[in-house]
Amino acid sequence: MVARRGPAPKPNAIRRNTSHALGTHPLTAAPAEGRELPKSLGIQTAGARRFWKTWSSSPQTQHWAETDWAELEIAVKLADAFFLGDTRVAGELRQRVGRWGATVEDRARLRMSLDQQAREEHEDVQQAPRGVTSIDRYRQAFTAS
Repeated sequence: MVARRGPAPKPNAIRRNTSHALGTHPLTAAPAEGRELPKSLGIQTAGARRFWKTWSSSPQTQHWAETDWAELEIAVKLADAFFLGDTRVAGELRQRVGRWGATVEDRARLRMSLDQQAREEHEDVQQAPRGVTSIDRYRQAFTAS
């Protein structure tokens, strides 16, 4: 038996915290319209411009208030400094994007989920090139009962 701290975890079926106080945040898979990068920020690097474009059109932005957009402006300045070679800002940048759900783990912690129907519609549009079998079709062939 493996030694642990505290009591053994309960199975998910009987956990008391199954519904989060903040609820869940379903997201659509389609990219958002986004905003233009403000010229007043003085962004110098293509990497920071790509950072802005990626985040301003991400599905997370459908729930953003004006204060969130102000945070993105600060983050893009940090990204610009990072792409100019200042690696000291990397930790701060990672913390900021983590609060927005940058990775699968971050989205799980924030209880964000892509809408299943929207995800399927988005996948239908992005078909594999001719002669290439989709890994999902391959997976379904072996997991179907």
